[in-house]
Amino acid sequence: MNKKRGFSSQVKRAWLRLRPGFFYGKDDLTLSTSNQLVQNKPKNESIGVMQDTNHDVLAAVDLGSNSFHMIIARMRDGHFQVVDRLREMVQLRAGLDRHHYLSLEAQERAIACLERFGERIKDLPYGSVRVVGTNTLRIAHNSRRFLRQARLALGHPIEIITGEEEARLIYLGVAHSLGFDDSRRLVMDIGGGSTEYIIGDGFKGLMRESLEMGCVSFSQKFFADGKTTATQMQHAMLAAARRIRYIQRPYRQAGWQEAVGASGTIRTVANVCKEHGWADDGVITAKALEKMVNHLIEAGSVEEAKFEGLSEERNNVLAGGLCVLAASFERLGIERMIVADGALREGLLYDLLGRIQHDDERDRTVLALMRRYHVDEAHAERVAVMATQLYEQVAHDWELDHDELLHRLQWACKLHEVGLSISHNQFHKHSAYLVEHSDLPGFSREEQHALSVMVRGQRRSFPKKHINKLSDEMQLTTQRLTVLLRLAMVFNRGRSERADTYIKLKLDGKKMMLVLPDGWLKEHPLTEADLAHEVEQLKKVDLKLSVVA
Repeated sequence: MNKKRGFSSQVKRAWLRLRPGFFYGKDDLTLSTSNQLVQNKPKNESIGVMQDTNHDVLAAVDLGSNSFHMIIARMRDGHFQVVDRLREMVQLRAGLDRHHYLSLEAQERAIACLERFGERIKDLPYGSVRVVGTNTLRIAHNSRRFLRQARLALGHPIEIITGEEEARLIYLGVAHSLGFDDSRRLVMDIGGGSTEYIIGDGFKGLMRESLEMGCVSFSQKFFADGKTTATQMQHAMLAAARRIRYIQRPYRQAGWQEAVGASGTIRTVANVCKEHGWADDGVITAKALEKMVNHLIEAGSVEEAKFEGLSEERNNVLAGGLCVLAASFERLGIERMIVADGALREGLLYDLLGRIQHDDERDRTVLALMRRYHVDEAHAERVAVMATQLYEQVAHDWELDHDELLHRLQWACKLHEVGLSISHNQFHKHSAYLVEHSDLPGFSREEQHALSVMVRGQRRSFPKKHINKLSDEMQLTTQRLTVLLRLAMVFNRGRSERADTYIKLKLDGKKMMLVLPDGWLKEHPLTEADLAHEVEQLKKVDLKLSVVA
């Protein structure tokens, strides 16, 4: 019972990754390695995992509101060599009704596209592919069933990201594609349902905003009849200006040396301006934009304007995107904008590479949130150590044996007390609220929600009803991780600085057995009372916990 063991290789990697410069030696911490962790593909194949594999080929898929994009790249000496690009104009946003429900036709169109994409990436290992959904999938009320089908079509998990996270990834992709120096830049991306604005220095984004307006949504709202009269154009630009007014003052005060545009709408406008001799190749000026707007109004419709450089598939979404761009130039005082090739999908690749190389934006986010709310870092580390000890013993039997889930458990341990900055009373609920509603760069919306549920479930009632609101793929893993967090909290509630208590956790189907040193419970009656509470709470999720010496 007193034999001391060190970290498994997986736990060492995960712990050092989360806490740079922090290490428990064999004499500092006791861990059980009775259950060896496997490095194979997980049994639960519906959940993507970050395995310790050779990621020679990486892929990123962007499920945009207008187009779906996929990029496949091979790693060569730390750089990407693109081996394939696929793009299909799915126009998912066009299938969204005024009540925010996706039509069956739009879903079928999207699934057919993803089945074609899936042929190229199904055989890539877990953790080497990132798939994200943006504005339309963020707001669609019936996206859950669609996402289940989409995961099957692709063979990889899908993350729904927030607008701010979308902006961060766009900036990352643009910065790498243009090789940004330390000059300050404004980056803008007009999507089908939202427009992102980012100001950054070099590769670091400083200000990020995502506004609810895009080429598809504005074209549907203001140009549904195909006409582009002066009145319609004015109404669309005024609507865009009202949204931009929210960021106008802070962005103009921050300033920038260069404005950069990304993605289809801005690239299309640049092509049209070049073909008509209004601007140089890859550049949009305020005067060129004014000429294009006037030409469209005079023609009365995009079709009659007969723009050179405009593809047929963009005919019905150009007017809305053009109005968003024109309003942005006017309200933000942009005189000149260059066009970048990189965008969200390239940003996904670089962010994925960072995770593989243990340079994860989520680690920095968690540490920043801890410090913003003055978390007791030493205590949080002790909880994480205990949770890791318990995790290592059950990970294989509970099908949790992959790094992403271990990191999620450790992040929950790190953030479990952020709510103390609000009030000690019900602090677990305050913590959950802050985790759920804070801007957490690097985290998907669903991942952030799962973290919030775990933090809420650290004490008192087991959060069964909150877990049931997660996607089917995340419910069981979140439930099991929450159990481990709760047990780690029980043994650290006294905030003791000792971290040498040996606790053995055994599983037998629905039965859990905690084995403690002889006489330990008699010396810790409060912990014994807390464990009795856990016995009752775990019955709610059909787990039978027993505690023995």
